[in-house]
Formats: sequence, structure tokens, C-alpha cells
Amino acid sequence: MNDYFATVARGLEETAAQELIALGATEVKTDFLGVYFQGNQELLYRVNLWSRTIFRVLVKIDKVKSFDAQSLYKSVQTIDWSAYLNPEMTLAVTCTGKNKQLNHSHFTALQIKNAIVDQQQKQYNKRSDINAEAPDLLVNAHIDNNRCIISLDSSGSSLHRRGYRPAMGRAPLKETLAAALIQMTDWTPELAFFDPLCGSGTLPIEAAMQALNIAPGLYKSQFGFQTWLDYDETLWNKLVTEAKNSQLKTIDIPIIGSDRDFEIIDQAYTNAENCGLGEQIQFMQKELSEVQPPAEKGVIICNPPYGQRLGTTEELEDLYKMLGDIFKQRFKGWTAYILTGNKQLAKKVGLRTSQRIPVYNGSLACTLLKYELY
Repeated sequence: MNDYFATVARGLEETAAQELIALGATEVKTDFLGVYFQGNQELLYRVNLWSRTIFRVLVKIDKVKSFDAQSLYKSVQTIDWSAYLNPEMTLAVTCTGKNKQLNHSHFTALQIKNAIVDQQQKQYNKRSDINAEAPDLLVNAHIDNNRCIISLDSSGSSLHRRGYRPAMGRAPLKETLAAALIQMTDWTPELAFFDPLCGSGTLPIEAAMQALNIAPGLYKSQFGFQTWLDYDETLWNKLVTEAKNSQLKTIDIPIIGSDRDFEIIDQAYTNAENCGLGEQIQFMQKELSEVQPPAEKGVIICNPPYGQRLGTTEELEDLYKMLGDIFKQRFKGWTAYILTGNKQLAKKVGLRTSQRIPVYNGSLACTLLKYELY
């Protein structure tokens, strides 16, 4: 069994932990901005393929001394890097954390890189080239007091970049956050889904992916582990084939997004088309004041602006009041959720919340407000 660490957005640690358990992970333990877990190579591939809420999966290979630059250099050279890297492969090193002697991440990464390539030079009389953009091996170092955790990044580019979203609105949710928000709600694929402020469509698209049991990793062209020395192509192809075979072809309930801006709706439709969901999601150009429930019951999830990147608090008060009025008057039998980072605006909804779930949108503390509409 290998030791892994999944990096996640702040506040999504527990959501990611539950997802990892469902995928078969053992020894699951949450930490700030991540989750520790254990598993075999197949689990590593499966998590990269199926996870909806994780950024990256790191494979721990050692924990070494890092009192200062010299001790770190010597400690990194005690690792046999030929097990992970040959001179024909490219290399990059990233670093997080710091201590008193190693307080600059670029300098720390440089010491680790030097230790690795100097070992190669001595062993092979040649060394790996550095490729910061798309290396064959991406080494991640995390300074924790006087120890440095050395890991390999199995994901490559962040898993939140599904690959379907070249068209984005002005303040889009990350795909991982959108997926997590949906998982935090009462929505299931048996219930209608509606986002009346859908922007470039991330929430409806992530809902449709969950409804159709689509593995997010199927949209990703390359994972970090696919250029590793121990890459098992047969195992990976088996998991990909299983994922494709487990997809559903149609959705029996409506998944709808609407927005007042035609250009934004066009972006949303483009994004849905890019992941093969153009026929499964209905996008409409519609003023909020004109929206009507598409079914007798269902779930609304929306992310209205809250005066951080779009609009001012004063300009948005009428929007929040309208949301509350429309929910109350037209959506009886539904459950509604509003993500907001502005308590003053939340009060303008004018409805009693049945639940308040703390969420972070990036570094911004937000709340997912739940309304039971009777």
C-alpha cells in the first residue's frame, strides 16, 4: 500500500474524504487543504479518473531532513532517484511550506532539483532537462518544520481543469467547487436541477456529469503518472474502458440553466457541447424575473454575485430580494440553495434558512444557504 495525499480547496476536506472512501481508499484522514489516504496503484489511477472534488494526488516517497539548504540537499540525495527518473525524462520541482532557513519556495525547489540532477550526473554522466510546463516527473516538496515531505505529483495539471471549459464567464466557479456544492445538497439524479443564474454553465454541467455517471478524468488528455517509469498502460486502459461502459446515455429529468446574457448562455452551451452534453442540458436566455419551475419538484442551486468581483452590494440587493420572492411564489415543493459571501445580501432573500453550510470560494469565506420552499 502506498501513502497518498489529495490536495483540495479550503473547506472541502471532509467532502473529498467521503469521496475517497467511496472510491476504495483506506486510512483516510483529513488535514488542512488535503486528505491523507492509502491504496495501491489501481486506486491511484481510479482517484485521478473519478474524483470530482480533488485538485491533485501526491504520492509520498520519503520524508527527509531539511534544517537548512545543505541538509536538504544531502537528504534528497539519499533517495535512489533512478527508481523514478532516467536522464531521458524531463523534470520539474515545486515547493510549499517553509522554515527559518528555507523560507523561499523557489530556492528550496532549486536545492532539491540540484540534488536530483547531481545524483544523475554522477550515476549516468548525464542528467534530465528541466521542463516547468509539462515535465515527465513533477516532484512536490513540502517543508514541515525541519522535515521535508518529498512526493510525486500523479495528476499533472490540476484535476479541476476538466478540459471542457475554454469559454468562461467573468466569475466562474471552479469545477471542483461546483461538484462539491452539488454533493452538499439534497439533489439526486431523480430530481430536476435548475440554476437560474448559470453563467458559463458549470453547475448544470457538473450535475449532468454526475447524473450520467461520467468520470471527470475522461476529459483530461494527460495525467502525470502516464510518463512515469512504473506506468501500467494495461491497467489504465482497463479503468478507462470500465468508466466509459458505466456511463448512462440519457437523463430522465430536466437539467436547466438560464441567464439574462445571450453571450454567456452561448458560452455555457459551447462548454456543454465540449463534453458531449449539449443534448442533455437545456440552456435558456431568460431574465430572472421570467423564470418558471420546469417540474413540480426539484433543486435550485445558484451562485449569484456577492459584490466581490461583480457588482456592488447596493446594486445586488434587488437581485437577492427577487430571488427570494420568485422562490417563494413560484417554486413551492422545491429546495433552493444560494452560495453567497455577503451576509448583508443574504438577509435580502427574506426567507428562513433550514441550513447554513460554511464553504470557501477560493480564499473567500462563503455560506451555502438552504431554503425549504413550502
